Amino acid sequence: MTTTTTSTSPQPASGGEFDLIRRHFVRPHTWGAHVVDGPGDDCALLAHTPNTLLAVSTDLLVAGRHFFTNTDPTRLGHKSLAVNLSDLAAMGATPRSFTLSLALPALDDDWLAQFSNGLFALAAKQRCSLVGGDTTRGPLTIGITVMGEVPAQQALKRSGAQVGDVVFVSGALGEAAWALDVLNDKPVACGIRQQSTPQQWQQALDRLEQPTPRNELGLAVIGIATSAIDVSDGLAGDLLHILNASGAGACINVDALPCASALSTAPADYRRQCCAAGGDDYELLMTAPPDNIALMHKAALSCGVAITPIGRIHAEAGLVWTDAFGRNLTTTFQAFDHFLPHL
Repeated sequence: MTTTTTSTSPQPASGGEFDLIRRHFVRPHTWGAHVVDGPGDDCALLAHTPNTLLAVSTDLLVAGRHFFTNTDPTRLGHKSLAVNLSDLAAMGATPRSFTLSLALPALDDDWLAQFSNGLFALAAKQRCSLVGGDTTRGPLTIGITVMGEVPAQQALKRSGAQVGDVVFVSGALGEAAWALDVLNDKPVACGIRQQSTPQQWQQALDRLEQPTPRNELGLAVIGIATSAIDVSDGLAGDLLHILNASGAGACINVDALPCASALSTAPADYRRQCCAAGGDDYELLMTAPPDNIALMHKAALSCGVAITPIGRIHAEAGLVWTDAFGRNLTTTFQAFDHFLPHL
């Protein structure tokens, strides 16, 4: 099974690299007064808001490693920016600007038009301006650096978790991992696919190819949450980043992890693996003191996002997993590793 293909043979573009940039990636800046000078010079010139810190993150997406080569280019444009915006969400930063670097095997005008439309649609929604970048010939690779602003002393960091904090996760987990397994013809995943509705499958495919970064939620929990990280490589691995940075441990109920309806009746081992270690969820994993539980739910409600308490932070180092009955599990969950086989 494969993803939808929207282009056939590459359509050559005239004018070369700079004409390509002009046609597809230079658009009027209708938002962002902070952009003094955008694409077209050797550097972009950006104005800095007083009493804020600049938050910067970079992600690299490689064809065959992070996405299928026949992925819908509009969706790919969206996801390329979304995974970076998700990092800003985890810091409680407001998106401002981004740069784009593209390695392209050929100049395909149709593909680039669709890719840029998906990219700019999300950029406009988040009021985040493209201010520069680079293009070259090579295997399809997409690199984005995103910049945002967060009030000084208020950034959400991985190192802020405190003993006794409740661990929360937003949204639902596991859909993207399940969708990827179906596209890779994994038997258990395909069996669940056969039992799912068309709506359930489409939702899972959307989560894989067109994720929603939780930027509004990240802003809403500033001053309420003690730490945060986005769930990109799998909850198990991403939570360990918080624990290591905070010098703490945690106990997590794996059966409390919120999952999509299609996975709710899946074999327990498979459901747990997708939710705890599947990755590509781009939800927020957060910690907050017990006294702030109501405030956390109120903040999430204001953003139209559900959050679920899944465990607690404790003093003893390490990550302990339990089931719904509180029994310790010996299972370990392996998060995504860029140097292990994937797609």
